[in-house]
Amino acid sequence: MLNKILNIEDVKQFAKQLTAEGLSFHPDDDFNDYVNSKTNLPSYSKEDADLRNELMNECFNVCETEGVDIYEIMLEEMLLESGLDKIIPLPSERS
Repeated sequence: MLNKILNIEDVKQFAKQLTAEGLSFHPDDDFNDYVNSKTNLPSYSKEDADLRNELMNECFNVCETEGVDIYEIMLEEMLLESGLDKIIPLPSERS
């Protein structure tokens, strides 16, 4: 798990890590709110959720500074990492 988000590549890596954890996420959501659908228990401990919330805040800051749309970056990485890019067009491929 990354400890700091410093650039756009870190933003992409964070999105890949979240997807690899099996999470279908949205950048605006609080990680404390995610619940495992099989166990009905929180997906993350308070500490782990707070770390991910802080990292997501850093993602927003980096994307704003770089003039990049966080939603497009996160969606694209999630689609690529999950294999859903085979059925859902990537944001970068839309005209």
